[in-house]
Amino acid sequence: MKHALVPHSHDHTEAIQTAEQASSIGIRAAWISLAGMGATALLQIVIVWLSGSVALLADTLHNLGHLATTIPLIIAFRLGRRAPTRRYSYGFRRAEDLVGLLIGAVITLSAGLIIWESVRALTSQRDMTHLGWVLAAAVVGAAGNEVVARYRIRAGRRIGSAALIAEGQHARTDALTSLAVVLGVIGAWAGLPWVDPVIGLVIAAVVIAVLIGSMRTVVRRLMDGVDAGTLDLVEDTAGAVPGVVGVNGARARWSGHRLEADLGIAVGAALSVEAGHGVALAVEDALRQQVPHLHHATIHLMPAPAPAPAPSQHRLAR
Repeated sequence: MKHALVPHSHDHTEAIQTAEQASSIGIRAAWISLAGMGATALLQIVIVWLSGSVALLADTLHNLGHLATTIPLIIAFRLGRRAPTRRYSYGFRRAEDLVGLLIGAVITLSAGLIIWESVRALTSQRDMTHLGWVLAAAVVGAAGNEVVARYRIRAGRRIGSAALIAEGQHARTDALTSLAVVLGVIGAWAGLPWVDPVIGLVIAAVVIAVLIGSMRTVVRRLMDGVDAGTLDLVEDTAGAVPGVVGVNGARARWSGHRLEADLGIAVGAALSVEAGHGVALAVEDALRQQVPHLHHATIHLMPAPAPAPAPSQHRLAR
């Protein structure tokens, strides 16, 4: 359950080396999952038309609403591929994180809707009809959304996209909502109509937990935060390059699904400008190889401080 619901990373084994490749993977994942969710919603619409179930109609409309958040994500990925301008000199990749906030707002509304409908079901008597059709549609919705969720989360972790991971978590909340309908049908068959709203409240609590985990990453990136150990990896990698005497002032931040780093390296004062530039290029190459999702690094050269002079014989005698 923790592996499925709590966002985590496999960055060191699944890193994509170029921003263009990462954006292409993100756009492809968004379109494929959009098609999968669309097919799932279409099947549910057909069963709603056959069964006349209002509860299932609400679940289907919820899934259709989820489709709407995928379009801004695709737009954000495409914006991130645009070249920087004089006004937006760092580019447009931050649009991806802003879409992450939009996804969080939609998940919040979904949780609120589930709680509202669950409380209404607990306080008023409602009979579920066409249970067989409702069960079939709910199973289709749960399975379809879970497949989409797994695909999006895997692609998001692979390219380092917090927004795509959040969208995958959103699909997982839709799967949980459909699962609640399945359990509600079983409860109705067992003569326990209260099972449906109680499970709905439990699902709402899980949705809120998913929301908190997803938004923590999105907000941290908007605040230029990075995962623990990122700066240590940058400093250790740069310090291991031949010719580097010391590393200081290391910083890093996310811009969309790519990392940017800024650090200073100290080199021997006797090195020529050309030799120092060669050391800086070697540091940048090493960082690209070792730091997952790194887009570029700004490296500042500085001369290493001269060693302190040895004490003179006169001072030793005194």
